[in-house]
Amino acid sequence: MARELSVEMIPALTDNYIYLIHDPSDDSAAVVDPGEAAPVRAALAARGWRLTHILNTHHHGDHISGNVALSAETGALLIGPAADAHRIPGLRHGAVDGETLKLGRWTAEVIATPGHTKGHVAYYVPEAGAVFCGDTLFALGCGRLFEGTAAEMWASLVRLRALPGDTRVYCGHEYTAANAGFATTVDPDNAALAARARTVAALAAAGTPTVPSTIAAERATNPFLRADDAALQAAVGLPGADPVEVFAELRHRKDRA
Repeated sequence: MARELSVEMIPALTDNYIYLIHDPSDDSAAVVDPGEAAPVRAALAARGWRLTHILNTHHHGDHISGNVALSAETGALLIGPAADAHRIPGLRHGAVDGETLKLGRWTAEVIATPGHTKGHVAYYVPEAGAVFCGDTLFALGCGRLFEGTAAEMWASLVRLRALPGDTRVYCGHEYTAANAGFATTVDPDNAALAARARTVAALAAAGTPTVPSTIAAERATNPFLRADDAALQAAVGLPGADPVEVFAELRHRKDRA
């Protein structure tokens, strides 16, 4: 049975999420994608936690801008994708696909997820059933293809989709309401999606986070994970097409939405 992972969600910038992973045995913590230092600093001080690790999923500024200050103040080990070492100032450990990282009592597996950027990685904590996937997989969506190809992103999403269904999905942004609006236009006959869209709308209206999601929920309702599903292919007018082609069409439509 998975052990509970203590995760504090810190809203940052316009719609980013920063995550603090807490180890209660010694009040140490790891932070994922600190786009700002100040809210992380405040959260640590309020809880009396000690920062030991900084994890970056990719090199974009809204995910790394707090790195240098937090590392200097705490001595935390700064970890990020090895492929982006030249684009992440202060990086002390380059993470590679298949590597395992020890974070207090937790072990995180590194999963290469290129597409949004060439070097993007996700951090999967199997014992706790959680994945920190940055801007590759969003609740009801996926990241833009700034550097990678549709084939790379589809392969990355398939890898994440294969995780156990109860895995909690901690993504980089609160985009779910907008993603739901798009998803219902390309998958209008999906009853599970329609129900989820209503739930998301209610949460958004109440100012309540829609994250984390789960892999099972994304499999059932996220069109970007269903490019190989016959019903979704038919809905977008590409029955029997290569899933990469279907994914590329979905991403193109979302980019224009």
